[in-house]
Amino acid sequence: MLDFKVEEKIDFETEIKKLKKEINAVILAHYYQESEIQDIADFVGDSLELAKTAKKTSADVIVFAGVHFMAETAKILNPHKLVLLPDLDAGCSLADSCPAPLFKNFREHHPDHIAITYINCTAAVKALSDIICTSSNAESLIKQIPSGQP
Repeated sequence: MLDFKVEEKIDFETEIKKLKKEINAVILAHYYQESEIQDIADFVGDSLELAKTAKKTSADVIVFAGVHFMAETAKILNPHKLVLLPDLDAGCSLADSCPAPLFKNFREHHPDHIAITYINCTAAVKALSDIICTSSNAESLIKQIPSGQP
């Protein structure tokens, strides 16, 4: 039989704050996270705001309370930092609707097309894209493409 004492009530908020300080970590949370997660996060925002915050952070560890593509974007912007995604099954139906193999097939069959993809796609799709857009800059980017260009 194991003989050790387990604390009956753990103050998770205090423990998380202590651990963040010890390992120089930051917690970034998307708006759709539950309030308890948002309360301990260092920054709460949409996917674009979180990407910008991830790029600017001086933390060595980025804990992303969001979905896969958000953590992937943070890693792309911070290749030398540790980016953690607590829920590896956290997906996005929008990102899932454009599987990279199908997009690659499209690109191979339409090499003359300019591919503009939304920031809420996977890193694999971003790698196959010519331009990555957000909801705020999509229109201006599209207007810069010469008319007649597929």
